[in-house]
Amino acid sequence: MSDTAVRSDSPARRLNIDMRTLSPFIALAALIIAGALVNPDFLTASNLLNVVTRSAFIAIIAVGATFVIAGGGLDLSVGSMAGFVAGVMILVLNALGTAEASTLALGILAALALGAACGLANGLIVTYGRIEPFIVTLGTMGIFRALLIFLAAGGTITIRNLELREIYRPIYFGNLFGVPIPIIVFLAVAAAGALILYKTAFGRHVVALGSNEEVARYSGVPLNRVRTLTYVIQGLCVGIAVLVYVPRLGSATPTTGLLWELQAITAVVIGGTALRGGVGRVWGTVVGAIILELVANIMVLSNLVSEFLVGAVQGAIIIIAMLVQRGLQRGR
Repeated sequence: MSDTAVRSDSPARRLNIDMRTLSPFIALAALIIAGALVNPDFLTASNLLNVVTRSAFIAIIAVGATFVIAGGGLDLSVGSMAGFVAGVMILVLNALGTAEASTLALGILAALALGAACGLANGLIVTYGRIEPFIVTLGTMGIFRALLIFLAAGGTITIRNLELREIYRPIYFGNLFGVPIPIIVFLAVAAAGALILYKTAFGRHVVALGSNEEVARYSGVPLNRVRTLTYVIQGLCVGIAVLVYVPRLGSATPTTGLLWELQAITAVVIGGTALRGGVGRVWGTVVGAIILELVANIMVLSNLVSEFLVGAVQGAIIIIAMLVQRGLQRGR
């Protein structure tokens, strides 16, 4: 009897897993069809490339968020962290002053190091402070945002050297064989993230930690180290996203990165990663980030809904995605 039950349950279980994996890709295809019906300009190569390019920042950050959430954590500070890292990077570039590749390289290193340090701080407080990730990152969100406002004196931090700005500009506006560089960067980050999460012992430990912390502990998983490293990866992804974002405007303001945490978490959830942890889908996350930008693009092109309501729509999307996840979980 039990063998029969197991055999009859397996196809349904496999179907549910496949549906959760495929659902973001199905949603992406449906949105593309809807966009084409709304406005014929939607399917132009320039518009689609612009959409994917604009999604790069959130996609990169969301790859890091996939590790944190798959490991049973949460990071609400990524938007404020991005603004803080961008502000410090620009200040470093301004302090060095010269329009040379070495100056830009030092600024890039500063952004990556600061991003990793911010992620490390979040991870250490969560693990060794034994405080809920929601509370820790809510606190650091306020800290990072306040530090940015302080550094900018409530105004704007801008790259002063125009020659250096021109050297840096191709990182966002340039292309390689017709593909915008931000797209290449976020695909490289996603590929590296997928390799680490799916093909390494660390990736298996992340999933085990998010699935059942007690079982992972008894299995010999170094919980504190693994959880801390997920936040460091998140910080590094924020730093990489900043490297791509800064040449777009050449400045940082107190509103830089505002609500990016909402978009990153929404992209992760849309992509099929369970918010409770234990499941991580990097490529689904990337598709989720593209979906969010497609929704905004369709809103602008259709004139059916004000573009000022993009944030409201994205908020509704994460609620709907959670309801769908809950429904699929109950159906298993």
